[in-house]
Amino acid sequence: MLKHLFKLIWNKKKENFLLISEVLISFMVIFAVFTLLVHNYRNYKLPRGFDYEQVWSVSLGDLGESKDKDSVGLMHENLRNALKSLPQIKALSFTSPNVPFSSSMYRTIVSYKGREVTTDIYRAEMSYKDVLHMQLLSGRWFSAEDNASAKKSLIIDVCGKEQLFGSGEALGKMISLDGEEQKVIGVVQSFKDKSDFKAPSPAIFTRIDTGNIKDVASILIRVAAGADATFEGKVYKLIASTMKSSNLEIKHLSDLRTSKNKETTIPMIIFFIVAGFLIFNVALGIFGVLWYNINKRRGEIGLRRAIGATASSVSGQLVGEAVVLATFSLIIGSFFAIQFPLLNVFDLPASVYLTAQFLAIVFIYLLVILCALYPGKQAAAIYPAVALHEE
Repeated sequence: MLKHLFKLIWNKKKENFLLISEVLISFMVIFAVFTLLVHNYRNYKLPRGFDYEQVWSVSLGDLGESKDKDSVGLMHENLRNALKSLPQIKALSFTSPNVPFSSSMYRTIVSYKGREVTTDIYRAEMSYKDVLHMQLLSGRWFSAEDNASAKKSLIIDVCGKEQLFGSGEALGKMISLDGEEQKVIGVVQSFKDKSDFKAPSPAIFTRIDTGNIKDVASILIRVAAGADATFEGKVYKLIASTMKSSNLEIKHLSDLRTSKNKETTIPMIIFFIVAGFLIFNVALGIFGVLWYNINKRRGEIGLRRAIGATASSVSGQLVGEAVVLATFSLIIGSFFAIQFPLLNVFDLPASVYLTAQFLAIVFIYLLVILCALYPGKQAAAIYPAVALHEE
């Protein structure tokens, strides 16, 4: 049966060339769509490493005050005490401007025994972990004992640990950061702060001290549930009166997260719409080819029915021809698709491409079978006498 179908298709190779090409292009587009979906889904399922709900980000802007370290430290303490007097504020931490889901970024290269890794650097206080409800996997967070330490201490996330130390232990190791050896005292869960759909990158948290306090121009505040716009206005006025800032700004991390996710979801939706039109076009093409074949082969079908072929065998033959046509396209398409993991295109894991390829093949087969079922049913309904009379 299969040999017979191949022979039929080969005899009409010119007529089927356009359909094979159409299915091939559709397969490549569907493969790209599923690659995007699988990659984003895998990233979405990864742990975020912190809790953004009920957390506000305050950008202090241009303070217009003295850049003296002691003066900045005094301003921070005055503001901290003022904010802590509000019962709705559960925890707060000064930090660098690269708060989660913001567009600000501070990256540098760290090294350990010749291995270099590009990582995000976050300035943090002892309360930073409590504000974001971060998950400490081993070691400890910053504490008062770091004040007397001869070496600066830092916290590294799992992603950075794996790239720097592999499966080895990170605690107690010295990392070269900005030309200075600093000690790893803790490991936290991966810090996925760019978007829900982006894979976490290495992250390192350094302690705020007098050496970098002038770079600290933001505050993360965890507020109690139910903190509304009225309370936000109260916080704004309190900070503005304390810091004399000219461009103070308060944002919610939940809003920043939504905005960051749109950077991924909007292009994805546009891509889906384009792919949807293409799939619809392919479905119409399969319909048209099969419909044309039925009308052109009414005599052949009528003869087969007259010599005893059942309706299901006639319908199965047309569906089988469509499946074989799709198989030709999928073999060619799979050859191109397999090049992506082999050549490490876009630096994605091979499992993403292989999963997307499998899903695309299943999708194309289902599409072809669904499109071929109705024309096959129409062919099976042809009466032998009518068909032979027309012939």
